[in-house]
Amino acid sequence: MRVLVISAAFPPMRLGEADHAFHLCCHLAKRGLEVHVLTTKSDEVPSQPNIKVHPIMRNWSWAELPSFGGFLRRCSPDVVVLIYLGVLYKQHPMVTFAPTISKALLPSVRFVTLIENAYGAQPGQSSIFSKTVCLGLSKLIKDVDYSFGTLLRDSDHIILLSDTHRLKLLKRFRALDGKCTLIPPPPIMHICPENNGVARRRGRNLLGVTPAECLLCYFGRIYPTKGGLETLLRAFQLVTLQRSHVRLVIVGGILESTSPNHASYTQELLSLPKQLGIDDLVMWTGEYRWDSDDASIYLRAADLCVLPYDKGLTLNRSSFAAAATHGLPIISTKGEMLEQPFLHRENVLLCPPQDPEAMAAAIKTLIDNPDLRKLLGLGALELAQEWFSWERATELTMATFERCSRIVKAPKGRD
Repeated sequence: MRVLVISAAFPPMRLGEADHAFHLCCHLAKRGLEVHVLTTKSDEVPSQPNIKVHPIMRNWSWAELPSFGGFLRRCSPDVVVLIYLGVLYKQHPMVTFAPTISKALLPSVRFVTLIENAYGAQPGQSSIFSKTVCLGLSKLIKDVDYSFGTLLRDSDHIILLSDTHRLKLLKRFRALDGKCTLIPPPPIMHICPENNGVARRRGRNLLGVTPAECLLCYFGRIYPTKGGLETLLRAFQLVTLQRSHVRLVIVGGILESTSPNHASYTQELLSLPKQLGIDDLVMWTGEYRWDSDDASIYLRAADLCVLPYDKGLTLNRSSFAAAATHGLPIISTKGEMLEQPFLHRENVLLCPPQDPEAMAAAIKTLIDNPDLRKLLGLGALELAQEWFSWERATELTMATFERCSRIVKAPKGRD
């Protein structure tokens, strides 16, 4: 089976969506599928067996529609998988009509859309023309969405990463439940085996952490809308007032942004530990290479992981999947909705968002209670095996291909 994965983000881009696309392609290729990737123009292209990368798109605009359509015809896949997040395509709406374009050119080809978040394009940010086209189509044609184009209507199947996304998208397209599958993202990183404590000792040596110190870890790329890290730093400062021999490592780089507030946010964040008087206890690893196991080694070194999302923990958080896969006891935040797999004090310790005092209390609870740390670590590992394994994600993804084949008429003359 030939699969075409469309993703504007692909390594070496330093984006979680790029890593997600790469690891999905690798696991599909391991199952014997012939994988092609259509992505943004780049001078550096990762080389993997059974994966052919085509970095030919420049800005994913209407002007590139002929190139996009021409490539679909030349590739002639059996299945198309579009990995979609508006910001990856510079908020331009062209790719939100990709399933309709694909069906016009290749009527028998199955089309699956993997939606990274419940936010579509913002056509008004690209041009007046795009805004006018999308607004007109959404008013004139049934189930054409201003932000999602025909992705929800014309995709044969839709993969969602969180049930919170499903609930939001149902308000836009009522028929969504009949053709969607929940597949939370597994760890989008190279995993370093524990190897009887070798990886843990190596990570702690790299960080200069002694066996007597308790190492807290924050994992994930940092950007303003994600939030939470400021809360953790303030909570950690409160912990240090009552607990000695504690350190904090922040694993992940700060994503670049064109937002006018980004530079000030970065500066404020980096200077906060010094303002709080904890800069000698906080370590920043910075960005890690997409093809290394550096992040995994740091996670192996940690005693517990703190993931303070401003909007609360949800299944689409790949940083949680990574920490859980490493068997770490995890502290996170509870938002307005808590999805069924997360169980307080069984596989995660929850506290309110943006509450340094509550988070500090949770951290001190785990530092002082080794039995609870062990229970949460085992619970997190069981959760990872059930919900966040690549074996499960690959099986479910391939099942969507088979499900589509029962809907889309098979092409004549092909097996």
